[in-house]
Amino acid sequence: MCGIAGIIDFRTPPPEAVLRRMLGLLQHRGPDAFGIYTDAQAGLAHARLSILDLSGGDQPIHNEDQSLWVIYNGEIFNYPELREDLEKKGHRFYTRTDTEVLVHLYEDQGPEFLPQLNGQYALALWDRKQKSVFLARDRLGIRPLFYFRQGPRLVFASEIKALFADERIPRALDKQTLVDIFTCWAPLSQATAFQQIYQLLPGHYGIFSKKGFQTSPYWRMAFSSSPSDISIEESEEELKALLWDATRIRLRADVPVGAYLSGGVDSTYIAALVKRHFNNHLHTFSVSFRDQRFDEAPFQEMAVKSLQTEHHSIRITEEDIGEVFPQVIRHTEVPILRTAPAPLYLLSRLVREEGFKVVLTGEGSDEIFAGYDIFKEDQIRRFWARQPDSIIRPLLLNRLYPDIFQMEDQKGGRFLIDFFKKSLGEVDEPDYSHRIRWENTGRIINFFSAEWRSELDKQDSFRRRFVDLLPEEFLSWPSLSRAQYTEISIFLSNYLLSSQGDRMAMAHSVEGRFPFLDYRLVEWAARLPARYRLHGLKEKFIFRNAASKLIPPELSNRPKRPYRAPISRCFLGPKAPDYVSELLSESAIRAAGCFDPSRVAKLVQKGKKQGGYLQSERENMALVGILSTQLVHEQFIQNFSAQPI
Repeated sequence: MCGIAGIIDFRTPPPEAVLRRMLGLLQHRGPDAFGIYTDAQAGLAHARLSILDLSGGDQPIHNEDQSLWVIYNGEIFNYPELREDLEKKGHRFYTRTDTEVLVHLYEDQGPEFLPQLNGQYALALWDRKQKSVFLARDRLGIRPLFYFRQGPRLVFASEIKALFADERIPRALDKQTLVDIFTCWAPLSQATAFQQIYQLLPGHYGIFSKKGFQTSPYWRMAFSSSPSDISIEESEEELKALLWDATRIRLRADVPVGAYLSGGVDSTYIAALVKRHFNNHLHTFSVSFRDQRFDEAPFQEMAVKSLQTEHHSIRITEEDIGEVFPQVIRHTEVPILRTAPAPLYLLSRLVREEGFKVVLTGEGSDEIFAGYDIFKEDQIRRFWARQPDSIIRPLLLNRLYPDIFQMEDQKGGRFLIDFFKKSLGEVDEPDYSHRIRWENTGRIINFFSAEWRSELDKQDSFRRRFVDLLPEEFLSWPSLSRAQYTEISIFLSNYLLSSQGDRMAMAHSVEGRFPFLDYRLVEWAARLPARYRLHGLKEKFIFRNAASKLIPPELSNRPKRPYRAPISRCFLGPKAPDYVSELLSESAIRAAGCFDPSRVAKLVQKGKKQGGYLQSERENMALVGILSTQLVHEQFIQNFSAQPI
């Protein structure tokens, strides 16, 4: 895993000094080696985290006649097979890396080579003969790639901060994108939190030349609209074979590979596969919390005892989260509504301290096998909507939140019914599965300043822009598939794999690998009958069946528990760090201009009067969103600086 950056300018040769500043801002992604290529139109820069061919794989890498140059962030897991085919065709290699495969594939096939890749990557390939740069990103957006374009000039990088090393690029928050973040937790489509800064979309490539910049999809998520007749037994065997091979090829490395172990079924299954079939001395890593409401240590200990791994754990306090939160936002480069990335930032630091550069994780299973509560909420609401006056059907909600509400005899039950009854009958609306969540979160926008709110009233609605992003066949899919597509297309890449994934791991030069996001498994899961993914209210039905053959039933049958971390007391409790009061002061809020100082002050005072606690979910998200936005403003607009390598 690495960091890449580049400048293509058809008027002026790219300055090496700027490329060096860009590398200086990416060195956490690749501290092992640095490389730069320049000519009259192109400048490519690379910061390397060496995992394959440790002594001979420095980038940029070229083809035989040096007409093609590539920089690349990621892994192509099937590179040995691709290399063998290319060598049979006469291509000559001078490294043992997966990177070199890319220039020869492009030499042979142009952009059409991308579907052959099984990996997680962002790449830039400069064609000296054609005077064009080819950019591409993996199917699900595991690895990031951002760009700024102005006329005949394109600047791109693995992280936005590297773009800002170029003083010609403006730094300003994008108001409409902040609305999206404060509604669905993530930017929509190719937008970022900054004006004129965009991301190359997952599953897309782009070509920039004197003719302009054109992006195109080479893959997209698609669900079958008709159920398959394959039996559950056959499907289980296919699932196990696919996941076994996805795990096998993700162990390809010239350095040790560890695994995260959360105590849930997903990470435990991956660790069990590795321990049983590939590595009997597996090292595993986990986070535990002092606050028992968030702690999963007993399940982690159960998994470790069952698997007999070499285990390492870090115990997180509210003070730990408050202390590292500015560094977390420095790496997310976007406002967030939860503190969940902070413990993962500390976990990756532990991984690196233990001498590991690569870890396997269980991310992706909940998306492809329907593991989240929101999928069950959607099914219950649709069932309820058939008889909206029923007093029995909404009682199914009790099965989702038995520890939160008892609907028969508490006020909370009435609240839960009222909350989920909103828009109950609008089952044909494209955003049905997520609408009430988005509307609830979206009320945080009321904390925006009056000036911002007046400007946003002139913008298109969030719902309309969401619908515009959907594929034509979306409404022909089963309702569960629609909900999954919504979650995957909006949340997976732009939040989970970014703020909780790539950014937190690479902050400490650690590469995460995701067997559940092998594209073969993702496509296969999308073809399954919906009932194999969500069976009644049993989430990840087929995967849990398969997992029960390999891991203890206490873990394979354990109900899904969302990963969460403490929030309000990290910032409003008695040991809150000094920067919080400074950034949330009236003067700082007014200076940034994003929020209403009086409303922010009321929120802060309310929390302090309650011992640092904010009771409602929306208030907690508002606090984190406001604070993280203030940090983004301070770090990237007000006090930004860049040093060369």
